[in-house]
Amino acid sequence: MHEEAWQVLPELLHALQIEKPVLIGHSDGGSIALLHASRFAVSGVVVLAPHVLVEDVAIASITQARIAYESGDLRARLAPYHADVDGAFWQWNDVWLSKGFRNFDIREECKTIAAPVLAIQGYDDPYGTMFQVDEIARVTVLGGTDVLHNKPVELLKIEACRHSPHRDQTEKTTQAIAQFLQNLP
Repeated sequence: MHEEAWQVLPELLHALQIEKPVLIGHSDGGSIALLHASRFAVSGVVVLAPHVLVEDVAIASITQARIAYESGDLRARLAPYHADVDGAFWQWNDVWLSKGFRNFDIREECKTIAAPVLAIQGYDDPYGTMFQVDEIARVTVLGGTDVLHNKPVELLKIEACRHSPHRDQTEKTTQAIAQFLQNLP
């Protein structure tokens, strides 16, 4: 994720001539957005079900996903969304279940984010708890205050929502993002 955030994304933004983007990322993409914002100027960051560290609940759910992929119908359900479903699944699953990844923790990097942040998390997310977004608010920009706009990091915690707020609670998520974007300078 660090390489994507600090090398790949800057190259892409440069090639597209995009300066100070608003980054919107889901899950690992949210982690990439946060990492990018920790080193590069952005106008804002919206993260949905992001990961700032590895929780036991994520490891348990990802282990269950491996079982469902190998012996259930998960592979067939994912196939319509991926040109290389095996590559997509195993790259994600193998990394998350590796011993080395247990130390993944980007809270220190989040301390240097100087842009407004909206962090959205579902209460029923099997891959992360409210601790993820609470930690973003706690550590990002001097304890959750955006020093450039004197604005706290915004949190949206959604009931009846799993790992994909944009799918599980589309209207609430869309409204929150629209309001966040409207308030950006």
